[in-house]
Formats: sequence, C-alpha cells, structure tokens
Amino acid sequence: MKINSYYIISIFLTFSCALFAQEEGDMKITTETVAVKKNKKIRPYEPLAPAKAAFYSAVLPGLGQAYNKQYWKIPIVYGALGAGIYFYADNTKKYNEVRDIFKRRLAGFRDDRFIDPVTGAERVTNDGLIALQRRFRRDQELSLLVTAGLYVLNIIDANVAAHLQQYNVSDDLSLKPQIQFDEFNYKPNYGLTLNYSF
Repeated sequence: MKINSYYIISIFLTFSCALFAQEEGDMKITTETVAVKKNKKIRPYEPLAPAKAAFYSAVLPGLGQAYNKQYWKIPIVYGALGAGIYFYADNTKKYNEVRDIFKRRLAGFRDDRFIDPVTGAERVTNDGLIALQRRFRRDQELSLLVTAGLYVLNIIDANVAAHLQQYNVSDDLSLKPQIQFDEFNYKPNYGLTLNYSF
C-alpha cells in the first residue's frame, strides 16, 4: 500500500509542474484584467469549418492542414504519401523486371542476371522467380493500401483538427491535484480540484 501511495504522489508531482505554471500577473485580479477578459476576441463558431478542411485535404493533401494553420504538418503529410508512392513504384519496377526474366526463360533465353555467366548455373530457379513475383506483387498491393490509408488519415486529421479549434480553451479553467493530510493519523487524502474563474 505504501508503494501505491508513492506512485500516486509522483504522478501528482509530475503533472503539477505543468498545471501550476502560470504567469505572475495571473494571480492578481484587477479591473484591468477583467476588462481584458471581456474584450477578448472570440472566434465565431463555424459549423462548416471541419467539412471545409476535410474537402481541402481531399482535393490536395496538406491543404486542409494549411486551412487549419497547422503548417508544420504539411511536410509530414507529403513525406508519408511520398514514401508510400515510392515503395509502390519500386515494387512495381521489381515485379516487372522479375516477370520479364521469367517470360524470357520460358522462351528459352538464358542471359538474365539470375544465371551465373561463368558456370551457367541458375542462382534462382523458375519456382524462385514465381515466388519473387508473388512477393513483389504482394508488397506492391500493400504499399498501395498503406498509401490510400495515409491519404484518408490526412483527411481525418484535417477534419479533427478543425473540430478541435472550435472549442474555447481558456486559462480560466484549471485542474489541480490536491493532497491533504488527515489530522488524526496523518495519512494522505488524494483528490483533484477543478476551478473555473469568472
């Protein structure tokens, strides 16, 4: 039981650094701060913003992220899609090369790169070429499926990010861990306080 309380205390202390981090000016409530809070420019709610961001990402990947002003995600989107397209093209090239070698072997030619030029021995048999074709075909289809999944993930990311921008997250809401000790036996009582300042 003692170990569990140490875990709980260490978790509270870890998160308390981020939760208690405030500017010194926030602690004093004056008429100026109340006036500034009332005059904050609140963005109006746009119900079509998520749909618009998803549409932009569907038309051109990364455009929905630019619409959401999350420019740092654009290189990630293009890197992921570019990697998927690269692996698809590479597997297609290898598949076509092995298929052409197999077709030439069936036609009677023995001058491919899988035959040793000195001894004339096959390094890869016809069955091995068939297995290679299957492997490259499977990898080609898998890379196409992953690329399509990344494209859909790009659209979902733009939509979700636009949804999350609609929420009003202000400094008035805070969540603070609280540890109180029992007056009689000095055992800790753990809890969380949720504060909302008007």
